[in-house]
Order: sequence, then C-alpha cells, then structure tokens
Amino acid sequence: MPYPDPFYPVVDSVAWVRRLAALGVGTIQLRAKDLTLDAAAALIRDALAAVRGTAARLVVNDYWRAAIDTGARHVHLGQEDLAEADVPAIRRAGLTLGLSTHDDAELDTALRQAPDYVALGPIFPTTLKAMRFAPQGIARIGEWKRRARTVPLVAIGGITLDQAPAIFAAGADAIAVVSDVTRNADPDSRVRAWLGQAAKAA
Repeated sequence: MPYPDPFYPVVDSVAWVRRLAALGVGTIQLRAKDLTLDAAAALIRDALAAVRGTAARLVVNDYWRAAIDTGARHVHLGQEDLAEADVPAIRRAGLTLGLSTHDDAELDTALRQAPDYVALGPIFPTTLKAMRFAPQGIARIGEWKRRARTVPLVAIGGITLDQAPAIFAAGADAIAVVSDVTRNADPDSRVRAWLGQAAKAA
C-alpha cells in the first residue's frame, strides 16, 4: 500500500478520524493546534484507538514528542516545527516523517531530511488558515516532483474533487484534503467519491 494514500484527509478531531477510518480511508492526518504535551498525547491515544482494527494509518501533525510517547507510527511537521524537532529521535523511534514545503529553500531543507514524503502548498487559495505564501498553482507540482524525484509528493491547499484529475496528472502522488470533506453537506458521500478518484490515480 502506498504511503501516504492518494486520498489523504486532514482533520482536527478524533470523531473525524473514527468516521474516516470506518469509511475505508487509508491515511488520515490529525491536525489539532495549541495543545499541551499531555493534551496532545491524550488526543493521539484516542485517535490511535479509533483506527485500531481498521486499514487506516494515523499521521500526527506537529506533536512529535507525543507521537513517540504514544507509539504512533507517522508524523508530519511544518517547517517551523522541523526547525525545533529532534529528527534523529523521530527516526530512532521508527516513525515515518512527512514535511511541508512552500518554496525552493523549504524544499531543499526538507529533502535533506530524507523524508517519507513532502507536501507542497497551497496549490489554490485556502480560507482555513492564513498563509504567507501565494498559491502555487498546478504547474508547480510537476517542477516539485522532478526535484523530489522518488520522494512522494502531496499536494495540499484548496483542492476540490473536480480538480483532482489535473492534480494527479501534474505529478502529485497524493492529495491532502480538508474543507472539501469536512465542510461538505454530505461528507460520507464525498469521501467515497474521493476514494474512487484516488483508486484511478493509484
């Protein structure tokens, strides 16, 4: 099974993790902000319990210490988190490492860490968080993929289901999805549609 899966939702609660795992999603990122280490560890334990017995792999955003402490197997770091992280400790614990990138310098920094994947974003404008980087556009995906070579490339930022074929065709190995699922009027149907689209790209 590829890692991450072509459809890679990013959510902020255990309830969403449980819901997505039950629908057959293979890779789910848990991204919750401004938690203490203890609170993050408790959340991660609950999320790991939610995916137990399913095909889903849980990716912990940011809280690498809590991820190690709770026995999580996958972590994703932004550039600011990477600067403060103990990458050798993450590797010694056997966790996979995904890294966010937004410009050439960040991609170079990420690739020096031999990550398990790199994420490029935002591809399109997004309202979910303030971004200091302009939208990358689809054309940038091919450039990033050439530079990343064999490292899987995740596209993220404002991507909807109807844009997925062009994103995959441009070279993305996976698409990280947030609001197109969580703000959809029928999230379960949207997830099934994404899984169908991802199966065509796999």
